[in-house]
Amino acid sequence: MDVIHTIEALQARLRTAGPVAFVPTMGNLHAGHLALVRSAHEHGDCVVASIFVNPLQFGPTEDFQTYPRTLDADCAQLNEAGADVVFAPSVAEMYPTPQQVEIVPPPIASELCGAFRPGHFQGVTTVVAKLFNIVQPAVAVFGKKDFQQLFVIRAMVRELNFPVRVIGAETLRAEDGLALSSRNGYLSAQDRQEAPRLYRALCNIADQLKAGARDFAALEGTARQALESNGWRVDYVSVRDASTLLPPVGELNQCVILGAAWLGTTRLIDNIEVSIAALI
Repeated sequence: MDVIHTIEALQARLRTAGPVAFVPTMGNLHAGHLALVRSAHEHGDCVVASIFVNPLQFGPTEDFQTYPRTLDADCAQLNEAGADVVFAPSVAEMYPTPQQVEIVPPPIASELCGAFRPGHFQGVTTVVAKLFNIVQPAVAVFGKKDFQQLFVIRAMVRELNFPVRVIGAETLRAEDGLALSSRNGYLSAQDRQEAPRLYRALCNIADQLKAGARDFAALEGTARQALESNGWRVDYVSVRDASTLLPPVGELNQCVILGAAWLGTTRLIDNIEVSIAALI
């Protein structure tokens, strides 16, 4: 496995590599990331993983400075997972001058997580566009845990005609249901015991939807109350049409239940996709 830090060296390495399957990450890897790498093997001759903590997607009060940088451990795990190349650029390599050209994401990026993290998805789409141009992958693999991020990236690829096929990989969970996340490491032991409640709250909504419930506001409110009564600070719990990420209107076949909430100083996100067929 090659670990490469510059754009020039990466592009030289990939010039004769064949179709590339790409897994962009911010490092501090867990089993979910490694599953993405293993999935990428099914879609390309050369698997490239990037490790880059992107300052553009962090707000001024967020954890950019303290986000764990664990490059050596990450590379060891990626080597074991079968990555062919790790691209680990510095901020100066990715942004040699202040980034004045940015990708404006679709309006849905201002809802859900975007309502609480202004500018976040503009930073995400900008860095992903840069990485796609640098790596030139045939396929890129993203986790479904951040469903809104995946939705926004797919919109960017479609509307800007990137020649990249975007694949969404299923969320990996701990035995108690907690979605694997790099930020789970911030949880205290007590909070880690409480953390699966978010997933259970979303599952409860899913069960009620399957049973025929359609008062989405009531379902969302009950889930919010259950979390807040156990010490959570809830950003949102929302039932959305999976095809648009907008509130459901008319006939609904596939929905997604999304939640974001703070447990102590840690913000957790999760979602569940639900297939239903009913007239609202």
